[in-house]
Amino acid sequence: MPPLLEVRNLTAHIRTRRGVVRAVDDVSFTLEAGETLGLVGESGCGKSMTGLSLMGLLPPGGALIGDSSVVLDGRELVGLPERELRQVRGNDIAMVFQDPMTSLDPTRTIGHQVAEPVLLHRGCTRAEAADRAVEVLGLVGLPHPRERLDDYPHQLSGGLRQRVLIAMALANEPRVLIADEPTTALDVTIQAQILALLADLRTRLGMAMILITHDMGVTAGHADRVNVMYAGRIAESTGTDRLFRGMRHPYTQSLLASVPRLDQDPARELPTIPGRPPDLTAPPGGCRFADRCRYATDRCRTEEPELTGPDGHRYACWHPTDGPLLPGSTAVVPRPEGPRPAGAPAAVHDRPLLEARDLVREFPVHGNRLPGRARRVVHALSGVSLTLGPGETFGLVGESGCGKTTLGRLLVGLDRPDAGTVTLDGTDLGRLRGRELRGRRRDLQMMFQDPFSSLDPRMRVGGILREPLQIQGIGTARQQKARVAELLAEVGLPAQCAELYPHEFSGGQRQRIGLARALALTPKVIVADEPVSALDVSVRAQVLNLMNRLQASHGLSYVVISHDLAVVRYLADRIGVMYLGRMVEVGNADDIQLRAAHPYTAGLLAAVPVPDPDLERAKRGAGISGELPSPVDPPSGCRFRTRCPLARERCAEQEPALRRFGAGHTAACHFPLQPPLADTPATAVTDASGG
Repeated sequence: MPPLLEVRNLTAHIRTRRGVVRAVDDVSFTLEAGETLGLVGESGCGKSMTGLSLMGLLPPGGALIGDSSVVLDGRELVGLPERELRQVRGNDIAMVFQDPMTSLDPTRTIGHQVAEPVLLHRGCTRAEAADRAVEVLGLVGLPHPRERLDDYPHQLSGGLRQRVLIAMALANEPRVLIADEPTTALDVTIQAQILALLADLRTRLGMAMILITHDMGVTAGHADRVNVMYAGRIAESTGTDRLFRGMRHPYTQSLLASVPRLDQDPARELPTIPGRPPDLTAPPGGCRFADRCRYATDRCRTEEPELTGPDGHRYACWHPTDGPLLPGSTAVVPRPEGPRPAGAPAAVHDRPLLEARDLVREFPVHGNRLPGRARRVVHALSGVSLTLGPGETFGLVGESGCGKTTLGRLLVGLDRPDAGTVTLDGTDLGRLRGRELRGRRRDLQMMFQDPFSSLDPRMRVGGILREPLQIQGIGTARQQKARVAELLAEVGLPAQCAELYPHEFSGGQRQRIGLARALALTPKVIVADEPVSALDVSVRAQVLNLMNRLQASHGLSYVVISHDLAVVRYLADRIGVMYLGRMVEVGNADDIQLRAAHPYTAGLLAAVPVPDPDLERAKRGAGISGELPSPVDPPSGCRFRTRCPLARERCAEQEPALRRFGAGHTAACHFPLQPPLADTPATAVTDASGG
């Protein structure tokens, strides 16, 4: 039987002002019915452009050239008139796009948007299309689908919006589904639910799927075969198990090695891929990975390798590797010596460097209030406490909406609590005003989640880095300029970058600039809010290693906010787990990973994708189900009880108190996974040593 989808010599060029971008270059592969093919690689490698090429949705200036061929179930799609292609698109082949908020029309109800492809392709009545919309929304797990038909996208959570996008793509039961980074913007818990849903729908509907992702853990658990793409071409292609255990291309090896894992040795740096992918307006001759490859020779730079190999394992390399990097490899180097051994608790101090006690922050819900009803508020933080010692890293994890970023803003003084205190070196920041507060703020800096929106696009990088020094009146103009060059050198950027604007940098470089700005005033504490969530896995490893090196050289203390437990596990000495405005568990990194006491912590750990096919497939169905409740009307008693598999009557009636499970290990649960040390509540705040 011929394959369901056969792609041959796919080549897509895009005309831009800078020249012609060779986005996809001579890509060939097949896809069988019921199979999932993974497309992995860094941003700009051609993954998404391959998917758009198959759909006939190339951007302005884009075109398929040469003898490009896309055959779907025996029918050639390249060269079809637009009218005929529209009959195929959304009917026989459909696509789930990366960002559900920008992919859904904010002015149309979700019922209208899901019914639209049914009306276009099936020629049915509006009532029949609405019934089909209800059916498919129920299929993807949207609660009460008929009642949600008149909702708009902004009324849904990120996970529900992604389900609506999947429902739109599945409305006409396509033969092939292209899922372009379908879970990148989601928490690990919602990501696990969406991926399990896609796998179940693939089995039930018998469709084939192309899964585009840069997450190697997602690929390990959900792809049957994998194409690794680099600079517009396929670098390696084989079955998933063989790829992860016996990859042959150095790029695949480096990509997998740079993934932070829960079992990562904290005493060693993450391996990284040096340099940047080539400019596809003028791709280099020879192997396109040669300039970044540790095995490259002169032949690699002058002669391009063909994609060949035995037994269905094809790779384009003159010096193939033999499996993953081992821990003792020269590419895996020890972490730099810091003010304390990596992974050890901070030293005991008379008092913590930073202390937050019983923080409460509520935001009013605007709108008409019914007479006699109490004012409605968002309960962002409800009595949260933590401590941070000198040279220590405290990790904050939890789903979106749990209050992590709000807590970070309170810690650096960007917002004030409704109740509770934040003290730095024994000074209550809430009592400071004006110049006194501005002077203390130099000790507390923040790295923001989106490095592009947090940098002024009208200012050059030199001006961005000088601004904190000018505000604080530090140094002369010459000294400030010298400090800017010093900061750029510290984060691994050349001095000439001071003359460039933020849009002239890659995402990883912009995050380095954000880190340099945070370091400008030599702070004692940096709060890093999702510092690597928007970055490719290879760039992520570079930034994480850089943060470790700077902590060692400056004696910094970090509060790292993330929904990725693997990232936090690698950086943090102690970890706090937040859920719906409360701290539900605190412990050192080993306590959280190996001896989790709270069911929510265990669910977060189970949802973290692991770049190991056997482990990832074995845990399918594990994790947390359901949506995060509204912070306006949180559940009574234990706030996690509506999603907890261990919940009983007591959980609804009584709020659990923190109890001790070890030195510095506390959790708030009536029915914990580990036996507590004693049945008495723990103190709200532990000391800087975690004791």
